[in-house]
Amino acid sequence: MSINVGVIGVGAIGQGHIRRLSHVLSGARVGAVTDVDLDRAGEVARDLPGTVLHPTGAALVADPGVDAVVVTSWGPTHEEYVLACIAAGKQVFCEKPLAPTREACERIVEAETAAGRRLVMVGFMRRFDAQYRAMKDVVTGGEIGLPLLMHAAHRNPSVPDFFTSDMIINDSAVHDIDVARWLFDEEIAAVTVLTPRTSRKAKAGFHDPLLVLLETGSGVLVDVEASVNAGFGYDIRGEVVGEDGTVELSESAGVVVKRAGAYSGRVPADWRERFVRAFDAELQAWVDAVAAGGTTGPSAWDGYAATVVCETGLAALRSGAREPVVLRERPDLYEVAP
Repeated sequence: MSINVGVIGVGAIGQGHIRRLSHVLSGARVGAVTDVDLDRAGEVARDLPGTVLHPTGAALVADPGVDAVVVTSWGPTHEEYVLACIAAGKQVFCEKPLAPTREACERIVEAETAAGRRLVMVGFMRRFDAQYRAMKDVVTGGEIGLPLLMHAAHRNPSVPDFFTSDMIINDSAVHDIDVARWLFDEEIAAVTVLTPRTSRKAKAGFHDPLLVLLETGSGVLVDVEASVNAGFGYDIRGEVVGEDGTVELSESAGVVVKRAGAYSGRVPADWRERFVRAFDAELQAWVDAVAAGGTTGPSAWDGYAATVVCETGLAALRSGAREPVVLRERPDLYEVAP
């Protein structure tokens, strides 16, 4: 039996998830949609037989025919819709950020804790990428000994006009922040942000690139090079250095060809190409968990912690100093991952 999923937000990411739910994944169908642009949402609904168009996100959540909800709307709207889902007792998949501020994330954590069960999964898709999962298996399996350092890079070829300077941290580097917490199973304790010479391709007022230095509670150091004008492609890198060896992501999801005294390979054009299978695996895992009566993956606590680290990173960028990360006490609900 398929679950009926309501989708709030039918922009690029929302339409990507609608395509997955309708044509790629099993166990779910899109039963309702809405968007701040109702005309666009109406066009999407017309291509999905039996799908209901709702005037607002609140109306969609309240629809008794909607079993679970996917939130892919603008970040500042996430809190309202996630809280509505918790109040309705409906499982919700929320794209990152869970919410853009510490206070909003805390309200979600408090509501879910009061409900007494997990209802929220946050869309940190890198946890479902085959390369990152293999890296985590090596780290947690002890193959390279005690982890000491991680080197990471997040290079965008370019970014759209609505992209702001702060988003280099809270939209790009946030993925590396979540990966670091997940890989090492511990919280980030402090953040320092260094500003090298600014790229001539950077927009006015942008610090681009940035070097974000994360310190975990046990002392693992993670450096993240974040660039949004790399030009040549979407280049994601990661290497963990341990006492006995290293583990790193391959250059790309493709292959390297060596011939005639040279070698070449493809660099992904954008995030869709690099992480398409991770997005598929992520949403299928959520659908399967919802069908079984629960949820899985990154929790509301993970969303809260990532937002707080991003806020701390922005403070470090402005102060030029090492800034400690201050988290509230973690509720028991999030002590054991499902």
